[in-house]
Amino acid sequence: MKAAPADQIRLLDVQALDVRLTQLAHRRENLPEHAEIRSLDGEIAQQRDLLVAAQTEESDTAREQTKAEQDVEQVRQRAARDQQRLDSGLVTSPKDLESLQSEIASLAKRQDDLETIVLEIMERQEAAQARAKELAAKLEELEAKAGQTAERRDAALREIDAEAGTVREERAELAATLPADLVALYDKLREQHGGVGAARLYQRRCEGCRLELNITELGEVRSADPDTVVRCENCRRILVRTPKSGL
Repeated sequence: MKAAPADQIRLLDVQALDVRLTQLAHRRENLPEHAEIRSLDGEIAQQRDLLVAAQTEESDTAREQTKAEQDVEQVRQRAARDQQRLDSGLVTSPKDLESLQSEIASLAKRQDDLETIVLEIMERQEAAQARAKELAAKLEELEAKAGQTAERRDAALREIDAEAGTVREERAELAATLPADLVALYDKLREQHGGVGAARLYQRRCEGCRLELNITELGEVRSADPDTVVRCENCRRILVRTPKSGL
């Protein structure tokens, strides 16, 4: 393949722009905000689970308290009815009186036990409420932090995408001024060799594979016409000669 020496040197400018696009793509994929958001998303999910569990406990204890208070009220009403019967004087049988008094005493004990249970449930519910409130505040804090991180990420992405757009335009304009077959070969090699299709020969070393050309290879490159597109014998990339090639 033939190409003017100036076009071959300008191919290195295309390569530099492609390297910049690769760098921008890598930076885009590896923004620290991506990892931070993933970490925050995990924390948020865990925090939501904890909050749901606390809210469930709060709801359960609220129902438990309502049921316990209803039990207390039922015992209280029954005790009040028995006391009213006792006070009315209608029960005259000693045996019935003894039985009624025993039941009133038993109900008093039962009421006291139930009220103790209510107090214990109330304490558990207050603890669950406090826990749910704490978790909700923590969740809100994490979500706010995630939102702020997402804003930073989006701003960084916009900046990267804007620069990449500019570089792509510059690359397209420059590539359009070069021979189509040279660009086609370069693109093919770039795809095959990790994004680098053309490399400068600098002080007898290929900057693509970083290997120094041996005497035979240097002789072949030195004897090639200036407009001949030469290739590195080691990595097969286009080897661009410059005044600093050391030939």
